Amino acid sequence: MQAVLGIDIGTSGCKALLLGTHGTLIGSETATYDLAQPRPGWTEQDPALWIEGARASVGRLVSAHRDVEIVGIGLSGQMHGLTPLDENDRVLRPALLWNDQRNGPECAEMTERAGGEDALRGYTNNRMLIGYTGGKVAWMRNHEADLFGRMKHVLNPKDYLRLVLTGEKATEVSDASGTGLFDIRARTWSLPLMQRLDIDPDLFPACHESPEVTGRVSRSGGELFGLREGIPVVGGGGDSVIQTIGSGVIEPGDVQTTIGTAGIVASALDTPIDNPEGRLQVFCNVAPGKWHAMGVSLNAGFAMSWYQRVLRGVSGRDSWSYDDVVASAAESIAGSHGLVFLPYLNGERAPHSDPDARGAFVGLTGMHAAPEMSRAVMEGVTFALFDIFTVMQQAGIDARVVKASGGGARSALWRQMQADLFQCDVVTTEGAAEGAAFGAALVAGLGVGVFESAEQAASLCKPLTREAPDPADGRALRRSFEVYQALYPALCDNMHALAAAAAESRA
Repeated sequence: MQAVLGIDIGTSGCKALLLGTHGTLIGSETATYDLAQPRPGWTEQDPALWIEGARASVGRLVSAHRDVEIVGIGLSGQMHGLTPLDENDRVLRPALLWNDQRNGPECAEMTERAGGEDALRGYTNNRMLIGYTGGKVAWMRNHEADLFGRMKHVLNPKDYLRLVLTGEKATEVSDASGTGLFDIRARTWSLPLMQRLDIDPDLFPACHESPEVTGRVSRSGGELFGLREGIPVVGGGGDSVIQTIGSGVIEPGDVQTTIGTAGIVASALDTPIDNPEGRLQVFCNVAPGKWHAMGVSLNAGFAMSWYQRVLRGVSGRDSWSYDDVVASAAESIAGSHGLVFLPYLNGERAPHSDPDARGAFVGLTGMHAAPEMSRAVMEGVTFALFDIFTVMQQAGIDARVVKASGGGARSALWRQMQADLFQCDVVTTEGAAEGAAFGAALVAGLGVGVFESAEQAASLCKPLTREAPDPADGRALRRSFEVYQALYPALCDNMHALAAAAAESRA
């Protein structure tokens, strides 16, 4: 039996997945690892953890399916991470991750050097958002001058795995789009912008279309991961982009929502849209000749995990699981009896790019209890997704169907909330539960000729579940959403004052 292998370097673990050439999921394995938070707002990871995670997950998968011949490999990974290498390809420091918030001043400095936000978007069609790789390069230049002087190469997480697997330094258009230094219309590095920002373009690897073969498994890579030498490795894609094809999102009108650690709303585009205020991220799609619009909330599953920890603490129970929270929320009604939750526990990226945004319950009364608070948390995350979608609508993007993915898609209640708020059917699809690794396998199949087109690859993602909108609950949620939308501008100054006070208390 022949198959393609998808490998995803996630924030909390590595998933490896085998997909048969006829579209059958053969198996998957996951290995977990930790991230470090040396200071509030800082997130780092040792790239050696990614390699060990890939070794473990790929090794178990290959051992369990020795009769399978792997004919191609696709890579995916968390986006925006900075992995700095010296001239001998040695890692200089722990990688700075996508949700690292330390480079705000550098992003502002780079925007000014580019000629302002409008000028910057002229180069890339995007803002230089906090967390983008480009801002991290500038942060190292300003704060770690010795390491910066020794840095000869910059790779995103999946591309570091590619280096170890194949010996080749390469990236592809979707991950490159997330550096803030990439011309997404021309699908190439923006050399004029790098010149204005005094960033050496030689730091960054050659860029390919996502299905292009970028190298082959080397002898050392094969020995390390238990793979046959010579297997072609395609470009792959950044996780937020590649998982859309893994949900079957390839045509305009298809919208994907993801509730994982972060929350994502994304849509495929035939042409890149204008992004006049930079409130969306407009990237190259993993399908050649297509683009990808998305907005990312930093507080989706993260908010749920925080709430679970709080409930464990106040209830005295040893555990309060995801399913426990969902069951609690189901005891309340749409609108949570007038309670609204702002989920900005980790700052926010879209539609408000604000590292000092803060979370809140608004409308609490003595009548509210765990069911209302549980439902308000789930609704607040859903509101954050819909808030992003309203910006997409202003850009001319609409939804005929929403394809739900991520851990949140396991909950019928959370899917129903989305159907009620978006006022269209919400479906889950085959493969979506496997996340970006499934998309990486599809792109591998596209690159090595298993699939004739991206559309054929996406067609393998058949619907599994479907929730239709409930008009009455939709009206209740829309009323609460109107309040939700008004709260950030109303509370923004107070959020910033509290963030400053907290920073002073830690000093």
